[in-house]
Amino acid sequence: MIAEVVINSPASELGRIFDYIIPADFGTVTIGSKVTVPFGLGNTVTEGFIVNIKEESNIKKLKEIESLTGEVVSKENFEVAEFIAKKYFCNLGVCLDLFCMDKVKSRKVKEFNYELVPDLVPNFEQKEAIEKFKSAADKHIYKEFLLHGVTGSGKTEVYLQTVRYLVEQGRGAIVLVPEISLTPQTVKRFVERLGDKVAVIHSRLTSGQKSEEWQKIASGKAQVVVGARSALFAPIKNLSMVIIDEEHDASYKSGQTPLYHAREVAEEICKKKNAILVLGSATPDITTYYRAQSGEIEKITLQNRANQSKLPMVDIVDMSNELVNGNKMIFSRKLYSEIKSNLQNHEQTILFLNRRGHSSFVSCRNCGFVARCKNCNVSLTYHAENNTLMCHYCGMKIKNYDICPVCKSPYIKHFGIGTEKVEKFIKEIFPTASTIRMDLDTTTKRESHETILKKFLDDNIDILIGTQMIAKGHDFPNVTLVGVVAADISLNVNDYRAAERTFNLLTQVAGRAGRGEKEGRVIIQTYESDNYSIVLASEQDYENFYKQEIIVREQLNYPPFCDIISINVTSFVEENVVNSSKVIRDMFKEAFAGYNDVNVLDAVPAPLSKLNGKYRWRVIIKCKIDDEINKIINNLLKSKKFVTIKDVDITIDVNPVTSN
Repeated sequence: MIAEVVINSPASELGRIFDYIIPADFGTVTIGSKVTVPFGLGNTVTEGFIVNIKEESNIKKLKEIESLTGEVVSKENFEVAEFIAKKYFCNLGVCLDLFCMDKVKSRKVKEFNYELVPDLVPNFEQKEAIEKFKSAADKHIYKEFLLHGVTGSGKTEVYLQTVRYLVEQGRGAIVLVPEISLTPQTVKRFVERLGDKVAVIHSRLTSGQKSEEWQKIASGKAQVVVGARSALFAPIKNLSMVIIDEEHDASYKSGQTPLYHAREVAEEICKKKNAILVLGSATPDITTYYRAQSGEIEKITLQNRANQSKLPMVDIVDMSNELVNGNKMIFSRKLYSEIKSNLQNHEQTILFLNRRGHSSFVSCRNCGFVARCKNCNVSLTYHAENNTLMCHYCGMKIKNYDICPVCKSPYIKHFGIGTEKVEKFIKEIFPTASTIRMDLDTTTKRESHETILKKFLDDNIDILIGTQMIAKGHDFPNVTLVGVVAADISLNVNDYRAAERTFNLLTQVAGRAGRGEKEGRVIIQTYESDNYSIVLASEQDYENFYKQEIIVREQLNYPPFCDIISINVTSFVEENVVNSSKVIRDMFKEAFAGYNDVNVLDAVPAPLSKLNGKYRWRVIIKCKIDDEINKIINNLLKSKKFVTIKDVDITIDVNPVTSN
């Protein structure tokens, strides 16, 4: 018997199918089986998947499959993998591998005894949402919902009570959260209700921990999986519901091949398994809300906070006026006064700045030299803790300059601010205040997210300073003040989603204030105080933000009115990138000649034109992807003309979430 095998590799040329002999002593072999095979001239042992079995092959001198790994992708999951490969223009092998857990060890699953924090009494809005989800799940058909609730409206309680109902009936659920920092808090709440029925999957687990959780799920002992994006592929039995909390978050888009979006894949999984899909957010993705407004998905709204607390009072401070009036501090006079008041009242404060490090760049005031990364086309960030300059893309570090390396001038200075500088400044002006910082620099160790948040809560630390990882999902009853140090950072980037991202971040971080018995206050510092995304975020007015933003999207033909396909070309040799990008542009222009609704733009350098030593160019295609468009692109990518493009790496990103 002959097996058709697809190799598990992101390389585009390996999307082809290869024939291998199935050894007679293998016994029964099925489609979806993961195998190892000798591949290439060197017979390198390589993983792959059987995608078809046949009696004979036209190829002579076939090699034999070396071994079966023991893992088999089910028919339903195989079809989902095919969907991913087709939609995101990538190799089927890497898509099938999403559903596998390599080297699952036979480990005894720990036994826990829990005294299960009973369901809370839901308010009217929560109860209505819970009943709608239960009713839909009981019909065993696919249905999609948007749960749109203001910050603090009790969306998690709705999830908990619905999932508990399903578990009691022997059914399963997957709950996705965007940040690893949110996982411990979410897991704790689900475990308190469901005990050992809960498993956890995310990237910070050790291989042993992940194997243990996978075994727990595969055996059926765990009926609920909580985790980040990859938890979507866990082998949960009798799946009845998938929840994507904070569904607008960019982290649901994979950063490596296959470049899938969890929201779109979850939709396909739920269709295959007749499960319901719930997308939850206080600030829904514009495309999701557009679908809800058009009736494609059902919208359920939670308009009030669950504990009847008021939304925080928000003040916008124009920092240009502060400068005119002689204030050159990082903080406005208003924010300084409110922090001081909170310290006196023993109430907690969150300071948000979406940039880590001490200073955003280092420059010579004499000759204009800017310290840049030798591997990436970006300026280096100054980190005061170890007096180094660091690239936040490739991680390269060098010692800080005392004098300019070009003109030897001593007038070399740090410009801009980051979380580290804010923390230092707080310690200077409020020396008795206790502080803790949460950003990529302080969360490198396993479980560091949980440690920092637990310490802030349990030790009643005065001030938490952090980036976007503190902006959403967290519930700290004693936080009564949130200060946004620089609201403009996310606004002034070359990205059509800049206004949406700014609105989302400001709304989410503002929602951390006043979630307990005491009223909350929010101070937003900005140089663009009239910008609609900032003004409407201060009012927590998503509806009017959406109305303005959707007009802009339609006028400029951006999602949801079109799809954006980014064909990214990289190489260590700049000439190869430039030439190949232009060839690719010409191929696509030829393929879509006569298609008036398909716009193939010129090949250009990527905004981040060099990364990790590789030059980066791209070709952008704007169109509405349908079956015909998808087929044309997939056929072109598999054509000999395309495969002959050598000496560059090519990746295709459908609706990318970053502009880099």
